[in-house]
Amino acid sequence: MSQLFELHPENPQPRLIRQAAQILHGGGIAAIPTDSSYALVCHLDDKDAAEKLRRIRGVDDKHHLTLLCRDLSELAMYARVDNRQYRLLKLGTPGPFTFILEATKVVPRRLSHPSRRTIGLRVPDHKVAQQLLAELGQPLLATTLIAPGETEPLNDAHQIRNRFQKVIQAVLDAGACSMLPTTVVDLSSGAAVLLRRGRGDPALLGLGPLLSPDRQASGEGAA
Repeated sequence: MSQLFELHPENPQPRLIRQAAQILHGGGIAAIPTDSSYALVCHLDDKDAAEKLRRIRGVDDKHHLTLLCRDLSELAMYARVDNRQYRLLKLGTPGPFTFILEATKVVPRRLSHPSRRTIGLRVPDHKVAQQLLAELGQPLLATTLIAPGETEPLNDAHQIRNRFQKVIQAVLDAGACSMLPTTVVDLSSGAAVLLRRGRGDPALLGLGPLLSPDRQASGEGAA
């Protein structure tokens, strides 16, 4: 049965954050709150945990997983970022935006898109997520917590625990999250392309409406 951690949303208890981090270090999967919806997360360097994450979410290796980073400087370790891209990233971080960027060699090949060598990255604006990232000292691999065959993210910790208690090891409860996933922006091939409209307002990045249904679909599932 997954362990439920009841955390203060503004001042998460350090002892509970450490316990949750230990579960992730041990190969566990956790459901954590973010500034968009709940996300499923695992340790970045754990291949088996990453495969379990995909199975729980019901996605294949063409689905972009996301690295949750503490700040822009950490994000830049895992993605190639030029000055133009950095200006856009700065406008949207921390916040409910996921950016698709070219991965650096630091990112294991198995985690990037198999044909494009790209990865989703974001900096969440949520105290629990940030405290957990600080405790771990590195990014988390993540995906939006949407059950297979469904379209809406889950946002209630007790419901999440009841549905996934046999396959995830921890649920961090800091209250309900938004029902919206992140806004996804592809910066990997020149001009910024809005792939999915979510909680983040694309106007903050100077972006207009979605371009096409096929490009929008390719952004689904980023945390």
